[in-house]
Amino acid sequence: MNFPALSWLRSYPREWLRADVVAGITLAAYLLPAGIGDASLAGLPPEAGLYACLFGGLVFWLFCGSRHTVITVTSAISLLIGASLAPMSDGDPARHAALAACTALLVAIIAFIAWLVKAGTIVNFISEPVMIGFKCGVALFLASSQLPKLFGYKGGHGDFWERSGHFLSHLDQTNMAALLTGIAALAVLILGKIFLKNKPVGLFVVIGGIIAATLLGLEKQGVKMLGEVPRGLPMPGLPGIKASDLNDLLPLALACFMLGAVETAAIGRMFAAKHGGRFDSNREFLALSLSNLAAGLGRSFPISGGMSQSLVNESGGAKTPLSGLIASLIILIVALFLSSLLHNLPQPALAAIVLVAIAGLFKVKALKRLWKYDRPEFIVAMAALAGVLCSGLLRGVMLGAVISMFQLIRSASKPHVAVLGRIPGTRRFSDSARHEDNESIPGVLIVRPESGLVYFNIDHVRDRITAAAETTKPKLVLLDLSAAPRVDLQAAATLGALHSELATTGIRLQIVEAHASVRDKLRQEEIDEKTGTINRHTSVADAVDAFLRGEPHPA
Repeated sequence: MNFPALSWLRSYPREWLRADVVAGITLAAYLLPAGIGDASLAGLPPEAGLYACLFGGLVFWLFCGSRHTVITVTSAISLLIGASLAPMSDGDPARHAALAACTALLVAIIAFIAWLVKAGTIVNFISEPVMIGFKCGVALFLASSQLPKLFGYKGGHGDFWERSGHFLSHLDQTNMAALLTGIAALAVLILGKIFLKNKPVGLFVVIGGIIAATLLGLEKQGVKMLGEVPRGLPMPGLPGIKASDLNDLLPLALACFMLGAVETAAIGRMFAAKHGGRFDSNREFLALSLSNLAAGLGRSFPISGGMSQSLVNESGGAKTPLSGLIASLIILIVALFLSSLLHNLPQPALAAIVLVAIAGLFKVKALKRLWKYDRPEFIVAMAALAGVLCSGLLRGVMLGAVISMFQLIRSASKPHVAVLGRIPGTRRFSDSARHEDNESIPGVLIVRPESGLVYFNIDHVRDRITAAAETTKPKLVLLDLSAAPRVDLQAAATLGALHSELATTGIRLQIVEAHASVRDKLRQEEIDEKTGTINRHTSVADAVDAFLRGEPHPA
């Protein structure tokens, strides 16, 4: 096992240290309120969010391949934890915390297995439209859980619709002092986003909220405070759960892993494209695994790469992952010596921080783009959104994964079968549907399946070819297999059946430009005895010329 950090530490320029320290301080100021806010989403005490950022950050920088990616709590995973574990813990805070820590350990095991088997491509199985819809659904669900806190009364339970109904039906219980506190915090955060981009405005709101609550006596006016945050660190260890809980937690852990892997990979790829270098998703699996192991043993909950935190780290001037270590050390100091200062943080201010953070999840522009350019993908995004709102977060994640797999299977099962025509003035052929000026060859139908031919798509390919033959009535069907990297047993047999089917109507089938492995498979199934010699020399143009010269069927 190698440590990527060691490679750049050996040649670490001294002048980079100042930039990494400044970025680390800025990052810590951003992580502190985010950690506290996301812990509340997970149904855990505020210190759990600090421990997650602390323990995960102390490990992640050693193993990550991206120099700017930050490991942290995220709103989507935190809410997923809170919503999924609430029924299992049945109101017992200690059991809820133990289940959350166990989920982090399961995520660590799953990520480690993914690293061992080099399953980096797994992050590509959830499509971008599914992620857009899922995140929009998460944003709406989060809003329904935070708005009651902003208005100063207790929120409801259940799905999005139940929570929203509870919020609207209890507006008469609004605490004006709490609402004014939340609105003031929102105003500062929104103005900060406009005029102080990537600055730790959230920390200013936390400090300002604590000062205002202390000076104005907001707690006496019915405004709920964050409460006591224990000083010190927990004793690392395994959570106390039953063996039967593991089966119940496994789907949740898989969902957290998929969300974390997709988000972390997206961040890594973004920075690799921006700053150069190669992104290794398998390497990030190892970093994700060991970070979640540290978080689980540290009595916390699952973590992953955070997009906004990583952008703050980059804009703060970070040169290497050392900035993440520095941020973790600052959080360590806060946890050991300064946590008691957080007692008077107003809950409405914390709700405002969360609401502004989740605003970036609801990507209106992305939905508009899908609606304008790709309606089927828009429907997929809306299905994922509806899954979150109607079936809950965990089922929403699973539904998104199923939709992505269905898209993949549907696309693979119905490959494009191009009807080719000659490019004017050349001996080359291309798709006539895209180039209307292509010349058709009298008596010849040239088709090119643009996929490997396997058991689940060969019937579609055969149907497209026979339909085109019925329309054009050719004497020769020329099957160009240059875009088919493989042909399986069933596909080869179906091509033999296609030859016989066409032959009954006086149409000859000839196969050209097949890859070596494809030629071997077709010869193994004795297809060349029916269609004629299949070799690596005859091109589409050669076969067309031979037909036009009236040469006999190739033996």
